[in-house]
Amino acid sequence: MKSLRSIREKVESGERLSASDGVALFKSNDVLETGRLANIVRERKNGNRAYYIINYHINYANICVNRCRFCAFSRSAGEDGAYEMDMEEILRRADEAARMGATEIHIVGGLHPALPFEFYTEMLREIRSRHPHIHLQAFTAVEIAHIAGVGGMPVGDALVELREAGLGSLPGGGAEVFAPRVRREICPEKLPGEKWLDVMRTAHRLNIRSNATMLYGHVETPEEKIEHLIKLRELQDETGGFMSFIPLAFHPRNTGISRRFGTTGIEDLKHLAIARLMLDNFDHIKAFWIMLGLKLSQVSLSFGVDDIDGTVVEEKITHMAGAETPRGVSVEELRGLIREAGRTPVRRDTLYNAPLDS
Repeated sequence: MKSLRSIREKVESGERLSASDGVALFKSNDVLETGRLANIVRERKNGNRAYYIINYHINYANICVNRCRFCAFSRSAGEDGAYEMDMEEILRRADEAARMGATEIHIVGGLHPALPFEFYTEMLREIRSRHPHIHLQAFTAVEIAHIAGVGGMPVGDALVELREAGLGSLPGGGAEVFAPRVRREICPEKLPGEKWLDVMRTAHRLNIRSNATMLYGHVETPEEKIEHLIKLRELQDETGGFMSFIPLAFHPRNTGISRRFGTTGIEDLKHLAIARLMLDNFDHIKAFWIMLGLKLSQVSLSFGVDDIDGTVVEEKITHMAGAETPRGVSVEELRGLIREAGRTPVRRDTLYNAPLDS
């Protein structure tokens, strides 16, 4: 197996890591050295800053035509536990977000078979009309492709209409792992990985920025994860439209994939650190504390992470897969966690304009 010495030399000189470097990092047991190297890159890009945001999640429906094996959130129409919010409920939640001082509402849901295209534009338009100061980060690339299909139009045209209605940026969900083998096993009906990349490419060309993700800890191999990261890196070289990368730890409870326990803390720190090392053209690596827990997210600030997301009120998707983390935290708690880690808390907006306060 490749020695970490050559990787260390590349990191210290600012040289891009290769696919074989990435696989070697995944196969290495030296998570502390991997974290140390990731911290070099993290501080080179972001100094001692650690970002957070005041945000609120609206998961507007869990009815979905795809029934991915890894997902505990989705339901078929009429199934026990299925739900969809009407516009009154969505706007009530948007009002709550505004009262708590949110600068971002994060909106994702299932691929609903019956909602018309106009539902999505009306939702964005109504929220923006009531709360024009709140950025709407809405709809994964998978949802965008579905919404465009519902509207009978190309993805680019759908994105233009959604942007005119109030769409500000895209979250990074739905990427899972791009490898066709993995998708056949865990989400055979989902938008293929190359199509996910095409949606993001189209969004970036329209100056709609986005995040990116990878779901790890299920059936994927180190080689498939590195291929995923390199495809993201290549698209970022092409468009520069990604803001942050968020590794997402698989939560197996209530899913169709047999894994008795979720990922370990060592696995989580390793994935965060390797993402920081491989994605040299991404400015930010985010620890989604809803999946990792607050304590491990705090530790991750020394393993390549510079962003621990935000208040994340009312998130449903991860909690339906058995997450035992809180459904939201206060700004004071986030800032305290960051300070205890020896970092400087910086409140940002969705597009990383910061600081928003002193």
